[in-house]
Parts: sequence; C-alpha cells; structure tokens
Amino acid sequence: MRVIRSLVRMQKLAAAFKREKKRIVLVPTMGALHEGHLALVRRARKLGDIVVVSIFVNPSQFAVGEDLERYPRNPATDKRLLKREGVDILFTPEADAIYPDDFDTYVVPGEIATRLEGAFRPTHFRGVATVVLKLFNLVQPDIAIFGCKDLQQTVVIRRMVADLNLPIRIVEIPTTRDRDGLALSSRNSYLSKQGRKRARAIPAALLAAQEKIASGERSATKIRSLIKRRLLGVVAEVDYVSVAERHTLTELKEISGEVAISLACRIDGVRLIDNIILKVN
Repeated sequence: MRVIRSLVRMQKLAAAFKREKKRIVLVPTMGALHEGHLALVRRARKLGDIVVVSIFVNPSQFAVGEDLERYPRNPATDKRLLKREGVDILFTPEADAIYPDDFDTYVVPGEIATRLEGAFRPTHFRGVATVVLKLFNLVQPDIAIFGCKDLQQTVVIRRMVADLNLPIRIVEIPTTRDRDGLALSSRNSYLSKQGRKRARAIPAALLAAQEKIASGERSATKIRSLIKRRLLGVVAEVDYVSVAERHTLTELKEISGEVAISLACRIDGVRLIDNIILKVN
C-alpha cells in the first residue's frame, strides 16, 4: 500500500491508472476506521482494479463549536487496517493543501441540503460537497463508495454528480451495526457506558417503526410520533424524526414506495444519526 500526501502526486498516479485502463474505486473517509468503513473497502475491492481510501478530517464541514479538534484520529491503526484489507493507495492530504490561504470557491448544494441535517447544520453540506468534488478531481475515480449510515450525504453527492455531469458511479453500502443494533460511528467513542446503553433506544425505535409499517400502518405522522415516544426520556434531545421519500428526502404524508426513516438525537452531548430504508407496497 502506497501512502500519498501530495495532491500533485495523487493526480499523476490517477492519470497513469487511467492510461492503463484501470478502474479506480474511491472510499472517502475521515479516518478513525471501524468495521463500517472496512465493509466499504471490501466492496470497493470487488468493483475495481485500484482501491483508493482517502482519510481527511474536513474542516469545512464542521461549524463553529462542533467537534473538529477532538474528532477521533487513529492514523497508525487506520494504516494497519487498510493495509490488511489490500488497499492500493491511502491518500492523506494536509488541510492547508486542500484549503490554501486564498481558497475561495465552494460547492453549494440546493434545497435537498437544507432539510434534516442541513436544517441543523446549515454549512455542513457545502463543506461535504466541496471536499468530495475536490477528491473526485484528484483521484479521478470511476466508482465512489458511500455508506447508507450518512444517507443524506449520499443523496447530496448523487445530486451533485448528476447535476455536474461527473462520470462517476456512486455505490451505497448498507449501514453496519454493532451487536446491540447501534449503527457504527466514529463518534460512538464519545459515549459513556450508560450513554451507550441509552443509545440502544435509537435502533429499537427504528425497528418498532419498521414493524408497525409491516403490520399495515401507512400514516407517516403516526410513525414519526411512534419514534419520538420511544425516544422520549431516553435521549437528551431529538433534533428531528423524518419519514421521507428515499431519493429526495421529501417528507411523506402516506407511506409508500422507497422510504427513508431517519433521525438525529443527542446523548451525553453526542449527536447521533441513524436511518432505515424500506420498500413499501
């Protein structure tokens, strides 16, 4: 596995791979890797000739007061895990290379980025879209792999790829969960032992919603209320509960078709997100 820090070096390698007709697959991450990330890497290995994993804690997607400085970083462990998985290139650019002092151009997604996460973190998806487009330009992937854990992020990236006519296939991988059902996340490490126990209410609430829909409930309002009741008294604060069309994240009144049920809440001061995706007749 080659470790590349230089933007120019990464671009030259990507160009060489293109000349050799090799299919490049990119897995963008912010590091602190867990089994969820490794599931993305394993899928990438099956889809392409060259697997590139980027690790970059992107400052532009963190607002003032968020956890940029304390975001988990485990570079030695990350490198060992990726080497074990057969990754070809680990791309770890420096922040001042991605965002030099005179940097002044951003990608601003439209309405789809103003809902859910965007309503609570107004500049978040501007930062996500900007850095992902920069990574696409540097790595020149044929395929990019994202996890459904960050569902809205994937929806925003798909829209950007379509709107800007980027020749990149976006592949989504289902959320990886721990044995207790909690979605794997680097931020889970912030939770106390008791907070971790309370966090089990999140997947339990989503499962209860899924079971209610399976039994015939089609009112999105009732499903939102059910989830909120399940979380009441367990989590400190619920930012949102959404029952939306899966590809546009437009809130539904009646549940049908491809549906994304998602939520964001806070436990121990830690903001956790989760979702499930259903196909409903």
